[in-house]
Amino acid sequence: MEHEALLRRLEDLARRCDRSNILTSTAFLTPAEQAAAAQHCARLPGCRPVFSGGDPDCERKVAFFLPEWMDSEAFSPEGEICAVGLEAFYGSPEHRDYLGALLALGVRREWLGDIRIEGQRAWVFCLSSVAEQLAGLEQAGRVHVKAAVVPLSEVPPPERRRRELRFTVQSLRFDAVLGESFCLSRTRAVKLIAAGAASLNYLPCMKNDAPVSEGDVISLRGYGKASLSVLGGQSRKGRIFVLAELWE
Repeated sequence: MEHEALLRRLEDLARRCDRSNILTSTAFLTPAEQAAAAQHCARLPGCRPVFSGGDPDCERKVAFFLPEWMDSEAFSPEGEICAVGLEAFYGSPEHRDYLGALLALGVRREWLGDIRIEGQRAWVFCLSSVAEQLAGLEQAGRVHVKAAVVPLSEVPPPERRRRELRFTVQSLRFDAVLGESFCLSRTRAVKLIAAGAASLNYLPCMKNDAPVSEGDVISLRGYGKASLSVLGGQSRKGRIFVLAELWE
């Protein structure tokens, strides 16, 4: 199983939280790992993690197990997750420049969350245990940078380009919706699904007839991902209307 070690770790963290009544948590998880974790924990009694990356728009997130005395609705990751702000001088480093420079400091990828870049400024979400280490970064790629720990509230939301899509399908099958979302023929969509290039809610899906629902996220390697906003209503020919957002 691809995520077997992670799932065992989740079970251990849940037991430790319950036994000692303390907050426990993972490192940062990818969207696929989060989906696998949520799916696995849903089958276990009393195993309900709260996911947070430091900001609602973060893709990489930490799974937290809360003790009884913590309110899940009011839970804040502040203190467990920090942000480091970076300002570049005479250049604009790219994501790979920042990531390479941060890893060169001796931190592991799973200790880092999202990296947001806006011109010559960038913000890195990270575990609080490595925040001061990251604040010592002085160069990204060939560009000199200045780094400092900043409050999570000072990190701006990401600049994402989203395009609205409207189309109809005969049925809410994975292959049909995938093809329409990325302007592919049904035959091409089926081939890509068979090749393992498609995911449903961040988990690989190789079932052409897997049902899709409102709120689902479908992704296709090399094409991007789309979220299904509205499903419902029918055309005169009995086709189902779909409203989706393509993340470019």
